[in-house]
Amino acid sequence: MNTLRTGLLLAAMTGLFMAVGFLLGREQGMVLAFVFAAGMNFLAYWNADKLVLRMHGARAVGRQDASEFHDLVADLARRAGLPMPRLYIMDNPQPNAFATGRNPENAAVAATTGLLQLLDRDEVAGVMAHELAHVKNRDTLVMTLTATIAGAISMLANFGLFFGGGRDRNNPLGAIGAILVIIVAPLAAMLVQMAISRTREYGADRGGAEISGKPMALASALAKISGAASRVVNEPAEANPATAHLFIVNPLSGARMDNLFATHPATENRIAALRAIAQDMGHVASHSSAGSARRRGPWG
Repeated sequence: MNTLRTGLLLAAMTGLFMAVGFLLGREQGMVLAFVFAAGMNFLAYWNADKLVLRMHGARAVGRQDASEFHDLVADLARRAGLPMPRLYIMDNPQPNAFATGRNPENAAVAATTGLLQLLDRDEVAGVMAHELAHVKNRDTLVMTLTATIAGAISMLANFGLFFGGGRDRNNPLGAIGAILVIIVAPLAAMLVQMAISRTREYGADRGGAEISGKPMALASALAKISGAASRVVNEPAEANPATAHLFIVNPLSGARMDNLFATHPATENRIAALRAIAQDMGHVASHSSAGSARRRGPWG
């Protein structure tokens, strides 16, 4: 059902893009919109992971750089039946993480120094298992393409404004209708993008709980990350808000409510879902970061 819903939302996004092209330029506009979308998606498919990692100043690390972190991710990847992803660390005080890449064979996972300093080993494992679940479900490709189409819709609407689509007699909407398209189309695209993002986060939480085997450690991590992220500014994310939906917790200031405009579900809702998963798995619904068996880094 989750896959079907996401497919329908992606179809809606693509249909919206084509509709905007038609409404602003009839058949010619629709053809141009199709060509533009195809080009954007081609570039996103092959290069989006490199661009995102560069935007956030992520540096590649190997076992020689962060042995404990590397071995933890390698073990989780084996449990998930995935190839070892490329591993990155971002020198960023905000605790957060994301995954990117067009498929499991070309995936990358990145964590901030803030996350590695804040969380204990089980919690880090829960977060990285969540990101590997995104990779396994191929969410990273879906989210990248969705973000690309959403951005293209906004650009197309702006083209309609600057090139006078509303003054064209052949425009089926006329001037007022074209203005409405320019305003409404990007908003509609954003709503579809947010809906897809929230759907995928719940799925990755469940997948991460299954991979790590410790759903309440992930729940504890989400609580800590969410609380700290609201206080610590993530400057690269603020400069590139289109990538916000890739992170495990919204890296932007504000927008913490579970509504149509949120990039992520409310943390409280995600924790409640993880508690239910823990009960289904026969786990005690608690997690403590204290104790000698749960120690923080060093992670490199």
